Amino acid sequence: HISTGDIFRKNIKEGTELGKKAKEYMDQGLLVPDELTVGLVTDRISQEDCKNGFMLDGFPRNVAQGEHLDIFLKNAGISLDKVVNIEVDKSILVSRAVGRRICKSCGATYHVEFNPPKVEGVCDVCQGELYQRADDNEETVSKRIQVYLDETKPLVDYYSKQGIIADIKGDQAIDKV
Repeated sequence: HISTGDIFRKNIKEGTELGKKAKEYMDQGLLVPDELTVGLVTDRISQEDCKNGFMLDGFPRNVAQGEHLDIFLKNAGISLDKVVNIEVDKSILVSRAVGRRICKSCGATYHVEFNPPKVEGVCDVCQGELYQRADDNEETVSKRIQVYLDETKPLVDYYSKQGIIADIKGDQAIDKV
């Protein structure tokens, strides 16, 4: 599982140059520029643990990234099996993000309404402190949704034309999704 968001957040936490650059964009709800993201992902796919397959999460985010990925994969003799498009209503996306809480110690995820911890602010798994990501506020989430509509949504058509898209209704209960 390769999550560009997780990789960027790790670099932000560690104070790396990549992290500093990514933070400037992420704090505003903007996409990290293609040149940073594409290099990061193609480098990660090239690692030994991806030899027998991988799942990308949060990449590609626009058609240009999709085209770069296709070229890289073709040159590496790899093809995408499936692209999963999870569709969720805007109001549900905002509610889910704003209510999300994450454990600082073990990374366990909770939601104040849908999956609250037994004790508010305390992780059930390790008793670590829960926090809300800085970008999980209504304004930034709404901006991320608009960026998705403008830049990422065209990927659905891009991959539909390749016959590899799988649409999933993401507004259902998690066990149904």
